[in-house]
Amino acid sequence: MNTLTKVADEAATPGAPAPRPAPAPAPGRRLLAYLRARTNLLTFVVLATALALLTDGASLSPESIKNLAVAESVRALAALGVGMIIITRGIDLSIGAVVCLVSSVAASFAQNSDYAAALYPGVVFPLWLPVLAGVLTGAAFGLLNGLLVALARIPPFIATLGTMSVAFGCQLIYTRANVVGSLTDAYKEIGQGALFGIPHLALFALLAAAAVYLMLAHTRQGASLYAIGGNPAAARVSGINVKRELVLVYLYAGVLYGIAGVLLSSRLGLANALTGRGMELDAIAAVTIGSVSQSGGIGTAGGMVLGVLTLGIINYGMTFLGVDSYFQLVIKGGIIIVAVYFDMKKTASGE
Repeated sequence: MNTLTKVADEAATPGAPAPRPAPAPAPGRRLLAYLRARTNLLTFVVLATALALLTDGASLSPESIKNLAVAESVRALAALGVGMIIITRGIDLSIGAVVCLVSSVAASFAQNSDYAAALYPGVVFPLWLPVLAGVLTGAAFGLLNGLLVALARIPPFIATLGTMSVAFGCQLIYTRANVVGSLTDAYKEIGQGALFGIPHLALFALLAAAAVYLMLAHTRQGASLYAIGGNPAAARVSGINVKRELVLVYLYAGVLYGIAGVLLSSRLGLANALTGRGMELDAIAAVTIGSVSQSGGIGTAGGMVLGVLTLGIINYGMTFLGVDSYFQLVIKGGIIIVAVYFDMKKTASGE
């Protein structure tokens, strides 16, 4: 009789002592496990507290919180888009260039008709047209990225690196490298206005975050994205149409970039070749800080938003301390490297 059979017989014997339950983990270990599972939240709380102490509480004033929400809302839209892509083991380097192009396209249809340097002088367009044009432009590039990755099977890094150059070139061609300015007040109200004291930008970001949360956490499509990120081959064998889901997730991201571009140009009141450039760095850094794993299959909408706010606090702190903008780029790059390093160690340890 082997050992397993003997143990089973003893467990089934009447009067045999019941197996001892596993001891409950000590409270200290439970707290440590809780904090390690929520490092993004812990990081946010620590940095927010440090900034409050550094600014004598000025960073916690309603005006400062409002300014943070306005400053980070457009980045939040970009982060939500690329966050979904990273969950599927993808990446998108075209974010900044696409947002730049979208901003210029949308702004070109929102210029005052009497502006001498308008792209369409003398023409008055309805307010919905610049919004629709911007969103469709973002969606078109998202769809292109998805087709290149899913159907052409070009690695996401290379595919989106190529479309980044295409989008930037299209922006320069469309605007002739000129500033698209003199936008109508109605269009600028979209990005500069508020509803019941809440900035429109923050409302759009909250709605987008809610939509992404519902899709990831409460739909079959969201489960499919996690499955693809966890193991694409297993997802395919289980009946998931991997190609279709990849095309759709890049398309959804493109729509979010489109909304971000429209909001950015309406907030600034203009668009040029620098609008939105480099946003991919902020977006990828934010979702990485927000515990979206670069290995795929892990991440939440809440974590993405928390990562954006954390990066916003870092930006606020560096500006308050007078850190040069060039050094801020170095620090952001370092943040990405460190965050990815710890993410890889966490994944390797199976936590």
